[in-house]
Amino acid sequence: MGLPLDLRARVARKDDEPDAAAVLALETDRLARAYAARATLGISPAALALAFGDWWLHLAASPGKLVELQRKAARKWLRYLAWLAETSRGRACASCIEPLEQDKRFAGPAWQQWPFNAVYQGFLFWQQWWHNATTGVHGVSPHHEHVVNFALRQLLDLWSPGNFAWTNPEVLAAARNEAGVNFLNGAANFADDLRREMLGEPPAGTENFVPGETVALTPGRVVMRNRLVELIQYAPSTAEVYPEPLLIVPAWIMKYYILDLSPANSLVKHLVDRGHTVFILSWKNPGPAERDLSMDDYLELGVMQSLEAVGRILPQRRIHLAGYCLGGTLAAVAAAAMARDHDERLASLTLLAGQVDFEEAGELTLFIDDSEVSLLEDVMRAQGYLDARQMAGAFQLLRSNDLVWSRRVREYLLGRREPMTDLLAWNADATRMPYRMHAGYLRRLFLNNDLSAGRYEVRGRRVALSDIRLPLFAVGTVKDHVAPWRSVYKVNLYTDAEVTFLLTSGGHNAGIVSDPARTDRSFQVATRTHDEPYIDPDDWAALAPRMAGSWWPQWQRWLAERSAPMQAPAPLAAGLDPAPGRYVHER
Repeated sequence: MGLPLDLRARVARKDDEPDAAAVLALETDRLARAYAARATLGISPAALALAFGDWWLHLAASPGKLVELQRKAARKWLRYLAWLAETSRGRACASCIEPLEQDKRFAGPAWQQWPFNAVYQGFLFWQQWWHNATTGVHGVSPHHEHVVNFALRQLLDLWSPGNFAWTNPEVLAAARNEAGVNFLNGAANFADDLRREMLGEPPAGTENFVPGETVALTPGRVVMRNRLVELIQYAPSTAEVYPEPLLIVPAWIMKYYILDLSPANSLVKHLVDRGHTVFILSWKNPGPAERDLSMDDYLELGVMQSLEAVGRILPQRRIHLAGYCLGGTLAAVAAAAMARDHDERLASLTLLAGQVDFEEAGELTLFIDDSEVSLLEDVMRAQGYLDARQMAGAFQLLRSNDLVWSRRVREYLLGRREPMTDLLAWNADATRMPYRMHAGYLRRLFLNNDLSAGRYEVRGRRVALSDIRLPLFAVGTVKDHVAPWRSVYKVNLYTDAEVTFLLTSGGHNAGIVSDPARTDRSFQVATRTHDEPYIDPDDWAALAPRMAGSWWPQWQRWLAERSAPMQAPAPLAAGLDPAPGRYVHER
């Protein structure tokens, strides 16, 4: 007996014909997850549950580890009680446990006095014990171990004695000295911040740093504009210039002018004043209308069309290409594609805190797994983009002590506003990221690591970093939580080119913005020729000479050495608008 005709037709339906009910179910699930993400601050509950389940099940099945944790707890508390007995009598005692080198919460002299020393020492004991409990559990996947350790560290940091007025001696001293006025000022700061957050306004003080008025002041013109970028050419300030222009590709997650802040803090001005013809991309702040812009569009509309425009303005000249952060990754993709296609327009490639391998991309990878990426895709699909505030939380969590809790203590308990600077104001001037581009970036680069594996395609064909033969300059920063310097250093593994690697003090932003007038900066630098063997990063750090000062002059000399003799500058190209253009003002 045969099947009914309508059932046979459904069975025979082609795979590419969508089932309306299935599509509706899928879209309903996506919308539900997108709305749920608002309550979880964009963090996948499933990812956390999987991580904690993996850790707990393996820990429960490890009686030896459990006994060891009990033994450590008993030993630590006996040691702590013995220390407590000594220090409570007023005797001078060395600390029972020292905080980590980067932990400055309890460094002040007031914290070394009784009873506050006892409070923070006990907190550090608990913090250390939980670190032991969440690490070294046999069988737990490394990713889940890192997630659990990070999540519990955030919970512990929340309950740090420094976050509460009655256990923070510095807050209590301020209350005594100011008769409690610090709490009134803190309440006013909190109310102002809450109002600004609800109205979507930037932090207090950012109004003093406006592009074109107080920052982004280097003279220039917008010489090309499309639906995604404006290309700015800066006017020469020297009688002679190097013939080869420099094209800078900033990250599109933030506004371009981190490289052109106030005049003393402007890398662009530093280069222009030393004879370089500088072009820079200013990315559009995308909205729902740009939801379908892809990584390919960012490459084609951003880098490739800008290279063509520079070539029209200054024909028959090779171009120094530089990229910062995500812009560095995109610049490396462009250089690999051009090498594949025998396009010889580039003179050199520079990566400023830019990665080409994302396997060891630091604690940011804690937020990147299939569950988390799927949740972000649902959020972006619903609204067309990822909002800057939805990204800011993840970056703040990576340095919660510095960016969250210490700021709240300072501004809400001590009642002192942190002075706004050009760099802090820029940091608050974030952009959105289109749905299709960011989903592709997370999956193709972060999750699947396609670029380093040779699977990344440009114009339908794969690219290989090993095709890049250009002189290459890479900059890493010591305290980078976004692009750890050892990850940036891995470019040495993928190219046979001459690589100059420079490691500078500071973090992802403050390390790159390195005013030469500052005396508190230092860096290490060394060059590996194309035929020299690979040196691992730790050996490199032990061998590379250390120099005092900003790294900017070092890079400028490197560019100059790979440029032709200086000559009279060409006339500035006709422009559409004066710098900094229109896109930088979009909210």
